[in-house]
Amino acid sequence: MPKEIILDIETKNTFFDVGSRDPAKLDISFIGIFDYENGGYRGFWEEDLKELWPILESAERIIGFNLKYFDYPVMARYYGCSFDKFPTLDLLEEIERIIGFRIKLDDLAQATLGIGKTGSGLDAVKFWADKELEKLKEYCLQDVRVTKDLYEYARDKSEVFFHDKWSGEKRRIPIVLPKIPQKLASNLRLF
Repeated sequence: MPKEIILDIETKNTFFDVGSRDPAKLDISFIGIFDYENGGYRGFWEEDLKELWPILESAERIIGFNLKYFDYPVMARYYGCSFDKFPTLDLLEEIERIIGFRIKLDDLAQATLGIGKTGSGLDAVKFWADKELEKLKEYCLQDVRVTKDLYEYARDKSEVFFHDKWSGEKRRIPIVLPKIPQKLASNLRLF
């Protein structure tokens, strides 16, 4: 099985709090992952991030929703460099490329899986402010579960769905997710 990681982050603050729409100005409260190699969910508080970096560095692919334009810019300040070189599958980017507009994770999950998120990122900021850390952790790991289930559905069935806000109809998005590039050196056999 490929070493794939599903990832989602939560922040301590909002764009309004930092006076900017730049995600790099936000502070991490919690990062949740699902590690396919170990088959488990894990969470990392800000002080635990040094344990997360080696996991991400060894991943064959990191999968998430809006990773490139939100999660990675927030994380880069903590990591100390860009995530541009990390093998990444950003589901939002793939879907936007097909349909021409951005769509919420919850809208895709509701239409495709019949399940969704348990709240919004603003709830996570409030959980942090109110020191409801267990609720924050549960919220983030539920987002990881939803992202994982949506990824697996798209990977296995080559489609996802959303409800058209104008017509109310359920619409199909055909999607073929890129495969993980095979490492040439590991596949060579000398006879």
